Amino acid sequence: MNLTPRHQNTKFDSNLEFIAQKVVDTAVKLHMQLGPGLLESVYESVLAKRLEKLGFKIERQKPIPIMVDDLKFDEGFRADLVVNQCFVVELKSVEHLAPVHSKQLLTYLRLLNHRLGLLINFGAPILKNGLKRIAN
Repeated sequence: MNLTPRHQNTKFDSNLEFIAQKVVDTAVKLHMQLGPGLLESVYESVLAKRLEKLGFKIERQKPIPIMVDDLKFDEGFRADLVVNQCFVVELKSVEHLAPVHSKQLLTYLRLLNHRLGLLINFGAPILKNGLKRIAN
């Protein structure tokens, strides 16, 4: 059986969609239980544990190196959560998302060479209004 790159991408895309769906479902349940307005670190801890219970590999506060003038800085940025080494979740707990938050996640996706991420604002009164998919 000859798998073309298109078939491989389809499989990869369906895996990303599965992860995205599970992250959203878990985040919505968490938001319904805890409500808005807690510290970002609280949501991060609980979301990470719940995703691990679902069988996902979770990296919290993953360092993202950057290169500037041929110098490597190992901890230029930190991603809140990286799921299964392919999906980035950036968490906020603010009244309203700002354009810079989407740019931050896109930068992380580019530096990590990942295709999809999710920006989640737990500060939103209704979580669906605080969810934003970002693709690289």
